[in-house]
Amino acid sequence: MNKDFAFRPFFHGDQRVRRIDQILANLGYCSRREARGWVEKGHVTVRGALADDPGQKAHPSDVLVDGEPLDHPEGLLLLLHKPLGLVCSHDIREGPTVYDLLPVRWRQRNPVVTSIGRLDKETSGLLLLTDQTPLVHRLTSPKHKVPKIYVATVDRDLAPDLAGVFAAGNLLLEGEKEPCAPAELRLRGPRVAEVTLTEGRYHQVRRMFAATGSTVLTLHRERFGGLDLGGLNPGQWRELPLDAFSA
Repeated sequence: MNKDFAFRPFFHGDQRVRRIDQILANLGYCSRREARGWVEKGHVTVRGALADDPGQKAHPSDVLVDGEPLDHPEGLLLLLHKPLGLVCSHDIREGPTVYDLLPVRWRQRNPVVTSIGRLDKETSGLLLLTDQTPLVHRLTSPKHKVPKIYVATVDRDLAPDLAGVFAAGNLLLEGEKEPCAPAELRLRGPRVAEVTLTEGRYHQVRRMFAATGSTVLTLHRERFGGLDLGGLNPGQWRELPLDAFSA
């Protein structure tokens, strides 16, 4: 199990020269149509000079709105302590979402802020959110084998030999044809286990325990790669740098 996985330098977000109206719309300030009014009313400057055309092209770092730099023009990467009861979907029909915890402007960005992998409604813990689509693909790709650590409480005492079952790499989940990759299981108590995965199958931890005769009662993700919650309370987040950070 690759416990020493560390996030390596990736990229610095989207800093291309673009139209002012596109920049403002993509960062959630207003629509491209509304940007014309912002420019006409003198809210926007580029390198200290009033912008006179919403189609004017500029570097995002050179644009100010009401004298203030743009909000995270390089992109967002957040580490959130996901509370119970929230979903990771953008579909409001599924109930309250983790995105409801974020500022309105961040929820209006394009590309949208999304989760890197998902935690189900009844699972709490560490969740990464970003508007950087390549980063989502990189960190959810099975080939990168990013370790994720969960703590599960189950409904019955766990057998000592269960660690070997999880590590064998032949545990087959209901409805699937390919067995799970080897996973590390460490008992923390008679009915509490720490599980380290490098996969991200649908409800994987719950289904792995179900396949061995146990029902998961509570589930919490403690770590993602080299990251932990660092004292965040449920519903709180902290910002992470986009370019380089490690465990």
